Amino acid sequence: MPKAKKNEKKIFVLDTSVILHDHNSINNFEEHNVAIPITVLEELDNFKRGNDTKNFEAREFIRILDKLSGTVTLNDWIPLEGRGKGKFKIIMQRDVVDKDAERIFRDHKADHRILNAALSLVEKESGSRVILVTKDINLRLKAKALEIEAQDYETGIIKDITSLNTGICNLENIESEVIRKIFTDGFTDNLDFLGNSKKTNHFYILKNGKTSALAFYNPIKDVVERVEKTYTYGIKPKNAEQTFALHAILNPEIRLVSLQGVAGTGKTLLALAGSIEQRKRYKQIILARPIVPLSNKDIGYLPGDVHEKINPYMEPLWDNLKFIKNQFSENERRHKQLIEMEQEEKLVITPLAFIRGRSLSDIIFIVDEAQNLTPHEVKTIITRAGENSKIIFTGDIHQIDTPYLDEHSNGLSYLIDRLNGQKLFAHIKLEKGERSELANLANDLL
Repeated sequence: MPKAKKNEKKIFVLDTSVILHDHNSINNFEEHNVAIPITVLEELDNFKRGNDTKNFEAREFIRILDKLSGTVTLNDWIPLEGRGKGKFKIIMQRDVVDKDAERIFRDHKADHRILNAALSLVEKESGSRVILVTKDINLRLKAKALEIEAQDYETGIIKDITSLNTGICNLENIESEVIRKIFTDGFTDNLDFLGNSKKTNHFYILKNGKTSALAFYNPIKDVVERVEKTYTYGIKPKNAEQTFALHAILNPEIRLVSLQGVAGTGKTLLALAGSIEQRKRYKQIILARPIVPLSNKDIGYLPGDVHEKINPYMEPLWDNLKFIKNQFSENERRHKQLIEMEQEEKLVITPLAFIRGRSLSDIIFIVDEAQNLTPHEVKTIITRAGENSKIIFTGDIHQIDTPYLDEHSNGLSYLIDRLNGQKLFAHIKLEKGERSELANLANDLL
């Protein structure tokens, strides 16, 4: 891409995928102008009905345009609200003299009409740098083939995911007296040994030769506390990472937890077991996940009523609950408690879309597969938190099922990056698989 010149005028052309990702995207281009192809409005019209996130985003964007337009025509450049903002307008698809995307790609589809709108803008606004912004990688490639500058929508993108906080530090050569004090007293207020590794709600593996201790920096008490392995509703952590994850889940001072790791590291199982252990502290436990239809088809294509349609997507969550149940015989009290919790709806497994609009008070809320959420969706969920609520996000940022998100732009990566160091938040990256040797082999080599 050519480097931007100082004071260079830019016009950003927004694709539908950007708006469905973030309805407020029109306001995120600083002093530059924003153009919306008329085809995008046509596509938004198809998305405005429904309860999915993309339907909400479409409706909100349409309301924003309606408010901004007032009584003037959308074919004129209209100022965006806010100091230092540019202008916006709707652009029509016009005949392109040199190039025609529909003719070149031999298809009369919406993407090609958007490309033609951008091409016509390049011709008409020769004094400005026209840039197509889209979350659709293939559309960016097509644009570049037509010599249209194209970019991803970068608001909320984490450029360097290798620098994301893991929540865990390994510290070697710790004085034996420090480790002894943590074991005998349960904590130490002498934090000199942490040095630059002192981080809010961070976990530590402290080592001195063959002696080691698991520890946690408590920012409220300003001490390093011992972390012990404990059974949680029949589930015992199998490694240090899982021990730290359970500690964060069970800590009442931490209201928001994220667990990131590959399949088989125990993210969802630990979140569910830890939540059930705290059943007396909360009125309800909700375990939810976003529905990402297979082959990008809506669940309406599946046979049956709404419950039959969504059950295949919820099955992995039920599997985790069954695993916890199987730790006890059917006659044991804890097994019966789990059944009672289900029957009384104190433990609910549901698609994420079904809880939209709820205020989450006295609830522990687990969001599975959070890597399939946008940053805006994650923010929306957290802002629903009411009194005495706790939210746990689990997922793998490298296993994303939605076409317009990646490891840099998904909501889970955004959450880990933005809330690092906050007293209400703890993050743990789980790296060691505990499902089976075969599962570990696949994760490592395939």
